[in-house]
Amino acid sequence: MPNRLAQATSPYLLQHANNPVDWFPWGPEALEAARAGDRPILLSVGYAACHWCHVMARESFEDAVTAGLMNELFVNVKVDREERPDLDAVYMQAVQAMTGSGGWPMTVFLTPAGEPFYGGTYFPPQDRHGLPSFQRILRSVSEAWRTRRDEVGRAVTSVAEVYAAAADTTAAGGAVLDAGILDAAWRGIARRFEPMAGGFGGAPKFPHAMALDVALRQWARTGDDPALHIAKHSFLQMARGGIFDQVGGGFHRYTVDAAWLVPHFEKMLYDNALLARLGVHLWQATGDAEIRRATEATLAWVRREMTDENGGWYSSLDADSEHEEGKFYVWSAEEFAATAGDDARWAGPWFGVTAGGNWEGHNILTAPGAASAASRAGAMFGDGTESAFAPSPEALEGLRQRLYDARAARVWPGRDDKIIASWNGLMLRAMAEAARVFEDADARTAALANGEFLWSTMVRDGRVFRIHAKTTTHIAGFLEDHAAVALGFVGLYQLTFDRTWLDRARVLADACLTHFWSDADGCFYDTADDHEQLVVRPRDVMDNATPAGGSLAAELLLILAEFTGDAAYRERADRALSALARPMQEYGVMFGHALSAADLAVRGAVEVAIAGEPGSAAFESLARAVADRYVPSLVLAGGTNDGAHGLALLEGRETAGGTATAYVCRQYACDAPTTDAERLTMQLEAAARTE
Repeated sequence: MPNRLAQATSPYLLQHANNPVDWFPWGPEALEAARAGDRPILLSVGYAACHWCHVMARESFEDAVTAGLMNELFVNVKVDREERPDLDAVYMQAVQAMTGSGGWPMTVFLTPAGEPFYGGTYFPPQDRHGLPSFQRILRSVSEAWRTRRDEVGRAVTSVAEVYAAAADTTAAGGAVLDAGILDAAWRGIARRFEPMAGGFGGAPKFPHAMALDVALRQWARTGDDPALHIAKHSFLQMARGGIFDQVGGGFHRYTVDAAWLVPHFEKMLYDNALLARLGVHLWQATGDAEIRRATEATLAWVRREMTDENGGWYSSLDADSEHEEGKFYVWSAEEFAATAGDDARWAGPWFGVTAGGNWEGHNILTAPGAASAASRAGAMFGDGTESAFAPSPEALEGLRQRLYDARAARVWPGRDDKIIASWNGLMLRAMAEAARVFEDADARTAALANGEFLWSTMVRDGRVFRIHAKTTTHIAGFLEDHAAVALGFVGLYQLTFDRTWLDRARVLADACLTHFWSDADGCFYDTADDHEQLVVRPRDVMDNATPAGGSLAAELLLILAEFTGDAAYRERADRALSALARPMQEYGVMFGHALSAADLAVRGAVEVAIAGEPGSAAFESLARAVADRYVPSLVLAGGTNDGAHGLALLEGRETAGGTATAYVCRQYACDAPTTDAERLTMQLEAAARTE
């Protein structure tokens, strides 16, 4: 018989609707049941694409004996961390304090008031690897609650002290945000670079797209070629590795090894948004065709497999299919050869296929052929012979299509089809920039459809709602939702020069200040002032898998300050970023987006205003010159004074003799206006440099 989760819209919660566990969703009913029965809460947090969440579900939550114990001893609450990042952040902080690490599935035991006193991540069904079995954990926690309540109280107090100390640390600041902080942060990031495979550190290996963006900015600002190498080499190594889906496009979440070979096979919308935007910028910087292909393939995957009929983008694809991780994506040598047909002779080496496989007897497709100059002239095979030809782009794309069609006949991994506002905002920004830079009509159509969907469906009365699923829009949005969607709207403005999108971005920026900013504390909080009161008001300042809400909001305000001249926007952003100066300096890789926002705050935007009629040949020639060059902290406006409606960046910007004219400015001090695209290119390069 289904439990209460059967009424949920979250695919993750619905995965547990038929468990024998008497699950509650988070809410007043669960908290009241715990108070009335004087029972602790067992809070289980995960997400739909999480492999180990599925494992623990099969081992424990679907087991009648374990479920019976849970139902007898606890009030059991299941939370989708993607729906409720506030709960995830609050209780993950507690688990990390108690155990020294964190992850999902997360299992936390709470008092009826929601105070954490014990927790961990995955618990096995039998004792192993030094971990007690889940059933033993259940019994011992329950006994402590019944017979040693004083110990529970001390644990609650200890965690409360952790929350208080963290709040004091993040509010303290203690350093002046200046170019010296940015330079020190960059040096720390560069020291962590792994020169062989690229990226940062060893296994497990995450993309850290935001830190790579810092490297690209460093190159653009200073001409530091090693910084460009860090960004380009890392991206190409990923694009040639197993972390990239060589057949269908898109990046997996991370790899379990240090060489980007063996991914954890889930695909998340946010990873692909961050990596696609990085790819667009890298192509602007290098003109590298391989980078462009991987970026376009990623965005094509989003449009093909992750798009709702109304224009929203889904959250993720599961790591598992048929209860096996990666089964959908891997190939035997025989399967690959049968699909490749006459092309197998060059295709196997190109994609790294061997008889023995490279992972548990199977082949995760990689692209060693793309990595070798020799492969372009004539691929070398294991028997020492050369191929008759290097595959043309058309031959490669034809083979990829056959591989895709063959793979599509398999059992697909599950798809989490809920639409998350902040993740859509991140992807909207990437899709809009790709449409502008690559002159991609499909990307433009998808970006505009997504923007209209977000505004019409997920924004109400100037506030963003976080989730749209199964025709229902719900859960009041968090800071990251408002800021990311607004930045996506800025991207649409810079694509279309339709002032409507900038006005919509400003509505959401004002909501960030009204409901999430604290003048008393000088910072943004992740939850609104009218949000449900938790044991602590969350404020996650680190850029983890996604940018922190505070760093997104700071960047948004700085950009809008450039467009509008609103000094209040700049003042709030500067305060928020200054409070992070010391941790940014010391832990640069974990503050990648904050550092990008800080670069904008310290070094200023490159302001480009194109006066004229969008769509005219002269206007588009200038816009094309801007699109062809990577310019960090670019703020781009276009149109006529009549359409400016008080837009400070366009005030006083006139056409020269009726011809579209570009103005390149720093802090509203401009170079000589130009109607010439080549001259504009030189001005952009000079404006980007700070050293």
